[in-house]
Amino acid sequence: MNPQIDEHGQFRHLLTMQGLSADNIHSILDRAESFVSSPGSGPRTSAELKGRTIVNLFFEASTRTRSAFELAGKRLSADVLNMDVATSSTSKGETLLDTLKTLEAMDVDMFIVRHHASGAAQFIANQVRPGVAVLNAGDGRHAHPTQALLDVFTIRRHKPDFASLSVAIVGDILHSRVARSEIRALRALGVRDLRVIGPSTLLPSGLAELGAQPETDMDRGIEGADVIIMLRLQKERMSGHFLPSADEFYQRYGLTQSRLAGARADALVMHPGPINRGVEIESRVADGPQSVILQQVNHGVAVRMAIMSMILGQSGARR
Repeated sequence: MNPQIDEHGQFRHLLTMQGLSADNIHSILDRAESFVSSPGSGPRTSAELKGRTIVNLFFEASTRTRSAFELAGKRLSADVLNMDVATSSTSKGETLLDTLKTLEAMDVDMFIVRHHASGAAQFIANQVRPGVAVLNAGDGRHAHPTQALLDVFTIRRHKPDFASLSVAIVGDILHSRVARSEIRALRALGVRDLRVIGPSTLLPSGLAELGAQPETDMDRGIEGADVIIMLRLQKERMSGHFLPSADEFYQRYGLTQSRLAGARADALVMHPGPINRGVEIESRVADGPQSVILQQVNHGVAVRMAIMSMILGQSGARR
């Protein structure tokens, strides 16, 4: 049984896309539809998590993800605490486990965890008491499930027949937890033509076993693609020389308007952000008519609201 899901089929945690079925994923996406706001209508809100306490426990810097989780919790009427780990007791020598137990004693219902170490979210989920949920907001190179979910949610709203899609993920695959989670999500949803594109130094082994086709030629890789997902070069995770230069990367793998012409005419252009213009993507493409990058940001709040409500809103007797 998937440890993220209880014996009744309800989510206990969200730590990884691994092991989630198409039905599991679609249940989250369907719930997210109810939280998407229409243009000009203002944000959707709900009182279903009133009285619940959610802690954003971020050990890595983040703007988009942390803000989206904070907004999601507040729009569900939860009490949201943002922990500044740099000034918390962990910087004074307190262990992560002691920090968790201290916060648990304050009747915390859910931890949102971002950590530089792969497996940190799973470790925390193994340590919390029954009834406390953990959502993985990104752990090392391992997983970023909510980013993958908001991306497939965005794709589904435009191109719902996943089995017919050709999807290309481009860039720093080696260091990307987003890429790993997206490959698992897209494969679970039935995408058969899934390509991962980048220089050989940034393509990890084992991609074929995950169901993705590695490709080092950008033009060949995006030919006829329905969806192109660009990734950021994660220089902070690189220890060594993976690239000659950012300029050369852009020349070979940057998504320019002329290069985009090789994909389908209605191909979606995506990027989890933050965008490095002129390194991964040309501004005319990032801001162009095929870009759904800002939609991804908007959908990120709705998807995280859906996950929070499915875990805490359906389980009033968790404690």
